[in-house]
Amino acid sequence: MSEIQDIIAELIRFRDERDWEQFHDSKNLALAISIESAELNELFLWQTNKESDQVDLSRIKEELADIFSFAFLLAHKHDLDVKEIISEKIKVSAQKYPVSRSMGIATKHDDL
Repeated sequence: MSEIQDIIAELIRFRDERDWEQFHDSKNLALAISIESAELNELFLWQTNKESDQVDLSRIKEELADIFSFAFLLAHKHDLDVKEIISEKIKVSAQKYPVSRSMGIATKHDDL
């Protein structure tokens, strides 16, 4: 088993011990990811770029753990291999953003 599969198994064990699968439909998992992402964003609200580097690391870890947890559970619900879908996305992004045209530029691929 991979490390990601181990994490997902641990999440499922935690969820099932509490009978929470009934609440983990695709819509609610997607909403949870969005809400937890907003909580991560809130940590940086009204911070300057320099101040944002000083945000409490334990809070960042907590919000990222929530986001990853719900994302892994959503992937598992749809029998998606996390490593595979990320690798596929990197390949697609490499096509959209070739190094020769995107190096050091934060421009959307349609505008390159």
